[in-house]
Amino acid sequence: MLHYAVIFFVIALIAALFGFTGIAASAVGIAKILFIVFAVLAVASFLFGLIKKG
Repeated sequence: MLHYAVIFFVIALIAALFGFTGIAASAVGIAKILFIVFAVLAVASFLFGLIKKG
């Protein structure tokens, strides 16, 4: 999931470089959502791992 967030961020950078602001804004929005989902899942996985070991 982090991989897709990075890909959308790169797409946003390239689109912004060429002046496609609408596409860049959409790609940044998608990248933010994917990164937040990744972060939540990573924290949940870490916490469940601690609970399972304990």
